[in-house]
Amino acid sequence: MSGFARDVALLAIGVVVLGAVPLLSPPDYAMHVLITMVLTALAGTGWAMMGRFGLVSFGHGAFLGAAAYTMALLWNEAGLTPWLGIPAGILVAVAIGMLLAYPAFRLRVVGHYFALVTLAAGEIVRILIVALRDHTGGSLGMTPVQAPPGQQFLAMQFDKTGFWWVALIAWAIGLLAWRLLDRSMSSKALAAISEDEDAAASIGIRVTREKMKVTVISVALAALAGALTAQYRQYLNPESLAGLGISLQIVFGAIAGGMYAAFGPTIGAIITIGLDEALRIGFGTDFTGGAPLVYGLLLVLFMLFMPRGIAGLFERRARPATAKPAAERATA
Repeated sequence: MSGFARDVALLAIGVVVLGAVPLLSPPDYAMHVLITMVLTALAGTGWAMMGRFGLVSFGHGAFLGAAAYTMALLWNEAGLTPWLGIPAGILVAVAIGMLLAYPAFRLRVVGHYFALVTLAAGEIVRILIVALRDHTGGSLGMTPVQAPPGQQFLAMQFDKTGFWWVALIAWAIGLLAWRLLDRSMSSKALAAISEDEDAAASIGIRVTREKMKVTVISVALAALAGALTAQYRQYLNPESLAGLGISLQIVFGAIAGGMYAAFGPTIGAIITIGLDEALRIGFGTDFTGGAPLVYGLLLVLFMLFMPRGIAGLFERRARPATAKPAAERATA
């Protein structure tokens, strides 16, 4: 069995095992937290697809919001099932991402300048959602229309068990996309581009095309996470789906967990949602806006002292164990 087939088999087994969690009859609150963690992990995986190659985005909340509101508006105003609305929302988000990324890549906007461009894009989408209050509900948010009895599947309005399975499948798709990118030549090309664009272009790498490829994948995964999150919550709000807060949460989770490892964003999502719930339970409404503040402070600390995140600690511990036999063979 090839390495890729083995990884796919292990991932499938993991999804099946985790899919059996509802059989343990956990409390609804525990299921809610688990579903939120998995969907946040999917968004973080999408962000890390770009971030690990030096394409740092602070505007991924825009893609979550664009996909979520597209899906909800198609359902509320056109009666289009979310099974079709979610792919439509992903296409809208990808189109926005391409319109943003292509001129930036062509003009060689890199580093913190690219981060500022994406940050501005996220705020533009949030402001646009608020401005279209007649359709989106503005800052008050909107709620998808409840499906009549017997049409919950068509409306994708499941109970927590059903959405847990949907979230797991989406999460597995994100990990599979990560593995496929690692196996492709694009991964090597993007690594070269992140080191030196001019040198990469001089050996025949199409810099803009490779960057656009990874951007499309990253935006699509983030958009899928946003649409599923909105459908699960049955409530959309520009601050929680398109603002700076959600973008910062995604960035913090990916960096804290480790954006260079496939399961790093998942580890980060566990930390992020756990911290968010702890602050909410511990302080209630007395510490409004506390979560973004804590995310920002911890983000700085992780970037200074643990740039490879928590997953990087496991890598460092595993490295001596594999390096020792190699050293012994070299000595022999």
